[in-house]
Amino acid sequence: MEEIVIADLFLFSHSSAIVFLLNEYAKDDMGGGVELSEHVKINLVAELRKRLGTHAILVFVDGVPAAMALCFEGFSSFACRPLLNVHDLIVVKEYRGRGLSKRLLAKAEEIAIGLGCCKLTLEVLEGNVAAQAAYKASGFAGYELDPKMGNAMFWQKKLEKS
Repeated sequence: MEEIVIADLFLFSHSSAIVFLLNEYAKDDMGGGVELSEHVKINLVAELRKRLGTHAILVFVDGVPAAMALCFEGFSSFACRPLLNVHDLIVVKEYRGRGLSKRLLAKAEEIAIGLGCCKLTLEVLEGNVAAQAAYKASGFAGYELDPKMGNAMFWQKKLEKS
């Protein structure tokens, strides 16, 4: 039996599922291949609770955590409306190929529409063709304002902890 729920960050079963699923993602090649630090495992949910606009969507299969979309509200200055970013989307290896990512994205879209968002956003690695196919099937495409300027690129600058 499959159950899709909006996580309650104060429920132990949901909190532990979030940490488990994010750790599974971190250990996967697409998540960097390294287990989460103990600091992250211990503090993640408490930190998520502090952030307004956090939406965690969980999928349980026969009571076992199988997939998650961790989303954060943002804002589109051009549209002057909120947006919802799917920051992490995880499907545990043994549950892949069942359409769980599409169901997670549909639930994220439902949340975004309820919030009055102008769009859903996400990032995907160039080499993650399976995820790209699922995202395209759910209506996602590369971001561009003007085709002659090309697609937007997602960059980062890591900051040292002070």
